[in-house]
Amino acid sequence: MIKYKIKKLVQKSIVSVYSKAGDITFSVEPADKKFGDYSSNVAMVLAKQVGEKPENVAGKFVKELSKDEMFERVEVAKPGFINFKIALPYLQNEILEINQAGEAYGNSDLGKDLKINVEFISANPTGPLTLGNGRGGYAGDCLANVLESFGAQVEREYYINDRGAQVIALGHSVLKDSEKVYKGIHIDQIASKITSKKPEEAGSQAVAILMEESIKKTIAQMGIKFDRWFRETDLHKGPVEEILGKLKSDKLTYKSDGALWLKTTDFGDDKDRVLITKEGEYTYFASDIAYHWDKIRRGYNILIDFWGADHHGYIGRMLSAVQILQKEENWSGELKIIIAQLVRLISKGQEVKMSKREGNFVTLDELISEVGNDVTRFFFIERAMNTHMDFDLDLAKEHSEKNPVYYVQYAYARIHSILAKSTTNHSITTNHSIAALIKEPAELSLIKELIKLPDIIIEAAEDYQVQRLPFYAIELANKFHNFYENCQVISEDRNLTLARIDLIKATQIVLKKTFDLMGISAPEKM
Repeated sequence: MIKYKIKKLVQKSIVSVYSKAGDITFSVEPADKKFGDYSSNVAMVLAKQVGEKPENVAGKFVKELSKDEMFERVEVAKPGFINFKIALPYLQNEILEINQAGEAYGNSDLGKDLKINVEFISANPTGPLTLGNGRGGYAGDCLANVLESFGAQVEREYYINDRGAQVIALGHSVLKDSEKVYKGIHIDQIASKITSKKPEEAGSQAVAILMEESIKKTIAQMGIKFDRWFRETDLHKGPVEEILGKLKSDKLTYKSDGALWLKTTDFGDDKDRVLITKEGEYTYFASDIAYHWDKIRRGYNILIDFWGADHHGYIGRMLSAVQILQKEENWSGELKIIIAQLVRLISKGQEVKMSKREGNFVTLDELISEVGNDVTRFFFIERAMNTHMDFDLDLAKEHSEKNPVYYVQYAYARIHSILAKSTTNHSITTNHSIAALIKEPAELSLIKELIKLPDIIIEAAEDYQVQRLPFYAIELANKFHNFYENCQVISEDRNLTLARIDLIKATQIVLKKTFDLMGISAPEKM
């Protein structure tokens, strides 16, 4: 976690040089090669507070930071950046550190005080899972992996919407009556298994069948294991009435036009929201409040919800409701809502149209069957969740270096092949003199990429941008392939062979860790 270490050293220097300086937010980022390895804007940020020129502030820090053995040099660059060049012995030693850490490399205990609930997919159980469900599903699982590596206690949860208007609509659909809404082969297949003639009961039976025979099987194919399956109907066995009773007693609700309203405008919402309709029906919002209240009472510090693009308009009201719950329960945690934007499936340059209600949609099962789970996972988490995505089916089916999944997995398989051919003892050396033989530009470039992983994990755990991982995997594979083309691993020089074997084993460890975080496999042969 080199960026993290540099930040800590800079923070220590701030205390040493400007003991009365307040808390500031500054960055440490990779630098242009001609300036060094990393660069920080701390002097420019602090200059405003202390009333000095940024270059003067930076100069004072350089004197402090240059004392650390991690750096070959620390320099000031206009208009006040501090540039860091990592020392060669430090880089060489990182090979040993990675190999000694093994599969634990990149893990930390920075999140040890966090108990996090990640709720994702939670698709309306009216049909098989589709591409839109998959995008949030893979990203949610990947984020959970990252948070666990960060040291947090994480629980994966699926919320089953098994009551209300959509269930009744599903019931009409499987009964094939005049009020049917959903179409498709899956509706025809379920219809023969329904025993009730009442729409609500028929809908409940259909939900149970879809969950067990379709949705849960697809989730298993996706490689996702949920810790908890939470049913909406369970909220209506007590929690909904209980939390609404508390809200009423605290005068946070009122009656108008025969309906019960929650005063969400007092907590930042653009309008108050209905909890119970004038017909006496509980709204979905009432269920959502009870659900998040239940999660809060389970003791989580952070609640993370993955929602579909069609739920964007619900963010304001939910955040307002959680503010109310924070006050009600004296809860200092927070709710984070991540919206998964729309996905288009592109084949031969044309969009494949999808409609769940019309029944002409591509299921996740079909996509996974066509291109494999590794490719499906990688492609979905490769794009930021807040951007629209085109899933290129033709590229996904490529078995060449054009396909990024093939490209990164081939790097891992190539390492395995090299090690299998080597007659040199593969046990990791702890001899620093052996590691000191690593000094070629392609070797050092590879090491500098390897040691980025711990920082990538920290950053993704803090801002939930898991697309960093596939981009990192591609760049790491690129650096390895470049190393392979420029540096002969197995040669007559036994010590150099040992050193380079240590380096590629470190690369193997970091690639495998990155694959594990993304949830893709690490094939030994391709």
